[in-house]
Amino acid sequence: MSIGDIGDSEAIRERAAALGPWFHNMELAGVRTAPDHFLGDYPAVKWRCFRHALPEDLRGRSVLDIGCNAGFYSIEMKRRGAARVLGIDSDETYLAQARFAADITGQQIEFRQLSVYDVGRLDERFDIVLFMGVLYHLRHPLLALDLIHEHVVGDMLVFQSMQRGSPEVAAVAPDYAFRETAPFDDPGWPKLHFVEHRYADDQTNWWVPNRACAEAMLRSAGFVVTDHPEQEVYICRRVARPEGAGAAYPARSARA
Repeated sequence: MSIGDIGDSEAIRERAAALGPWFHNMELAGVRTAPDHFLGDYPAVKWRCFRHALPEDLRGRSVLDIGCNAGFYSIEMKRRGAARVLGIDSDETYLAQARFAADITGQQIEFRQLSVYDVGRLDERFDIVLFMGVLYHLRHPLLALDLIHEHVVGDMLVFQSMQRGSPEVAAVAPDYAFRETAPFDDPGWPKLHFVEHRYADDQTNWWVPNRACAEAMLRSAGFVVTDHPEQEVYICRRVARPEGAGAAYPARSARA
């Protein structure tokens, strides 16, 4: 279905309403998909803060958008000329929104229903992988980062996570004695806050890192941060994972 097939803005508005509610407040031929969004013009308001950190010309490059939701970032990557853009999400409702938005904006984008834990099934590496606003919705966040590193990132990871707690980043030693507990009380120590019930009235918000934790998790999974253009956004390059890193016990331990 294209904008020519749908016709006027009223038809687009009706179709968008039928596909709602929307988390991405997108403008589709003059129609806002979530005009009363509690974050306002989201995610465009965040995109404007870090879009300069990504290449303007993506011709010849492939992009994977993990947790693509309604496809805002997938569409922006295609607008920059990416040769191939694949958006994946576990929620078919979001994927229906994404397909509709791509059609209205005239972008050729593939969307598939896949979880982040299923990325190994893609059997493909991408030049750029977007992992935006997903980590804190996962019960197993470090496993997800390990799988992304192992299976799909060819070069660049664009990562974003909600953060809470101290913005400080403490200098962490390579090792500590068993009885040395003071570092854990430092506000800048990496902390991943667990949400047992709900946060922001969302039962899928499970883990919320502070800044130090977000950066430490990226390093642990084998990504080096090359740019931090926005408070929650990191531009990373894929490198070898640190020795002993691994999400499954006892990969990190020398003990049986």
